[in-house]
Amino acid sequence: MKLLSCQGLVKRYGSSRALDGVDLTLEVGAPIALIGPNGAGKTTLFSLLCGFLRPSAGEVEVLGAKPGSTALHNRLAALPQDAQLDPRFSIGHQLILFAKLQGYSSRQSKAEAMRVLERVGLPDTYNMKPEALSHGMRKRVLFAQTLLGKAELILLDEPTAGLDPPNVKVMRNLISDASSDATFIISSHNLDELEKVCSSVVHLEKGRLKGVVSIDQTKSSGYLTLVMTELAVSTEQINSVLTKITGVQEVNFSAPNRFLIEYDSINYPQIDQQVMKQISAHGWAYRQLVNGRTLEDQLYFG
Repeated sequence: MKLLSCQGLVKRYGSSRALDGVDLTLEVGAPIALIGPNGAGKTTLFSLLCGFLRPSAGEVEVLGAKPGSTALHNRLAALPQDAQLDPRFSIGHQLILFAKLQGYSSRQSKAEAMRVLERVGLPDTYNMKPEALSHGMRKRVLFAQTLLGKAELILLDEPTAGLDPPNVKVMRNLISDASSDATFIISSHNLDELEKVCSSVVHLEKGRLKGVVSIDQTKSSGYLTLVMTELAVSTEQINSVLTKITGVQEVNFSAPNRFLIEYDSINYPQIDQQVMKQISAHGWAYRQLVNGRTLEDQLYFG
């Protein structure tokens, strides 16, 4: 089933183009990442999908309907990065209000509010006000709001921003669990986190679509990613040692403490063992050796 379709999508702000002729088709399924530097057009795209903005040119459809149309009522949910809870009212009161706006009766709204709180593991917050909750708990309540009703598409803008690692893991698990009921499009700068949650990546830059990449492609054979604990030796020495391994074609220093090793996977499928032998022989402290490329390497280093 088609999730969304954009054809020649343009959004102008004065003389500048936040989106510049985007052609994009996505299917319903596993979570999708939306990435790009600040100013790439990610928030503008979300706003167009929600119907908050109208395109300057081009066409866009969401779940077969025009954004903002009644046909999308209860089918689309969104969580902006700067979303806040009203400090004056209890969590339950606010969720009931949003449920009523979706057409639920008072009784149904209360049950729905409790349902989504239980789903994010926070039923005890029903009578609490936001000030009594930690930042991570407030994020989970806001996420629960997107689960009200039966949304088929949920847009999340930086859902893990400002969260500590334990809460990031909780949010990741909540998204994975809810993915059986809805398709998520997640905008974030945290590529490592997106790699753990999403199946594909939509890459925007300067308002233009750079491409759509399958996460599985980053795990393809022919590459190893070596992450060192610290560089007590020079990158030149590490490069020299690794390139001498038979089957290794190229070694690149792609990020701090990280090396991308390209090798002949057909004739030397177990080259990772040789890499480990060299690491051990030279006493290098390393953090991990993984098959494939990181998402960052795939997108920004070819």
